[in-house]
Amino acid sequence: MTIMAVRSGDGSAGDADYATIGIDYPRYRRPDPRIAARITQALGGARTVLNVGAGAGSYEPTDRQVTPVEPSATMRAQRPAGRATAIDATAEDLPFADGSFDAAMTTFSVHQWGDLRAGLREIRRVTRGPVVILTGDPERLRRFWLNEYVPEVIDTEARRYPSLEALSDGLGGPVAGTVVPVPLDCTDGFNEAYYGRPEALLDPAARRSCSAWSFADAAVHDRFAHDLGRDLAEGTWDRRHGYLRTLPAFEGSLILVTSP
Repeated sequence: MTIMAVRSGDGSAGDADYATIGIDYPRYRRPDPRIAARITQALGGARTVLNVGAGAGSYEPTDRQVTPVEPSATMRAQRPAGRATAIDATAEDLPFADGSFDAAMTTFSVHQWGDLRAGLREIRRVTRGPVVILTGDPERLRRFWLNEYVPEVIDTEARRYPSLEALSDGLGGPVAGTVVPVPLDCTDGFNEAYYGRPEALLDPAARRSCSAWSFADAAVHDRFAHDLGRDLAEGTWDRRHGYLRTLPAFEGSLILVTSP
């Protein structure tokens, strides 16, 4: 039975509206080449690659034949010139025959799908080889100092990120999860990318580019900006976490999950 995802006005098919949160992606969510290299390595020798929840094309390898799928019109419009045109479809209902692709990938996407299990079944159905998923491990989220300031945002991420068990169940077989170190100068502005640059999260547009913040109301944003701004001014943040400013990489919740 085909599962039809509920879609917003711009086509967003998950629990976040990219007509709102996607407008700043070109400035704040630029793929980091070190993370990209890990994804490309996990794809192995695949020549044809399906990218589900492709967005603006972050982390798509440029040396393969990539077929992107993206339901949000806002994100499809941000794809750079020269990239393949994204197909307007959802993970739960992929318009491809069985075994159409050598490999599949999805980055920062599975936690937003309306029906995770259906989407994973579909990806496995149309893919002959490895499925590669860049996501967050809900068990590792509270390693990050942000939990001290806005536990509501971390709680939201913990509810949304699927466990390895859920990913394995949906893909119908074993998966391997590997922690991906986040570099200090990471160019992709997800929350943990700012582990050593806390001032950056005082920018509302930086927060808006991380979907978990869209579930926090204005009062939570205001409290966070006030408390973090005060602690930075008074030196409290640096007394607690200043060592992070020079830590080359942070091993937080970012993981690369592979299914052979």
